[in-house]
Amino acid sequence: MNKDIILTNQEIEHKIRRIAYQIYETFVDEEEIVIAGIANNGFIFAEKIASMLETISPIKVSICKVQINKQNPQLQIQTSLAKEDYANKGLILVDDVLNSGTTLIYAVRHFIDVPLKKFKTAVLVDRNHKKYPVKADFKGISLSTSLFEHVQVVFDEDGSSYAYLS
Repeated sequence: MNKDIILTNQEIEHKIRRIAYQIYETFVDEEEIVIAGIANNGFIFAEKIASMLETISPIKVSICKVQINKQNPQLQIQTSLAKEDYANKGLILVDDVLNSGTTLIYAVRHFIDVPLKKFKTAVLVDRNHKKYPVKADFKGISLSTSLFEHVQVVFDEDGSSYAYLS
């Protein structure tokens, strides 16, 4: 398999910092926000954003893991926080790659049932192949790819990361 690197570790770190600052600007008047990451890579990406936000801002950040069946997204969605823990707060839903929008739209639907102060979405890579009317409010990179290409984000255990096109 041929791997064309589209984001290096350093570039991903830069995107995380930029997205964290954008989130801070958007939620500057909030005392606490929730960053909900879609398992698995979306959650890792959410943790990295949360860590950066805690470094650059006084906002208290809670992290929430969102378990969704990507093959059958209409099945029950599980979150590591109870609905009461994110009700009436600002929430950012995070995933690594926005492809067709299926995963993100079903996850958005889950959170729509709870009253939120502000609701935004963030992705590292936006592929521009939407099947649903969903957009990323904060994105690392927009990429026009063919439907036959696949974008993969790798977060290694040693802390390094990269994204490639195959």
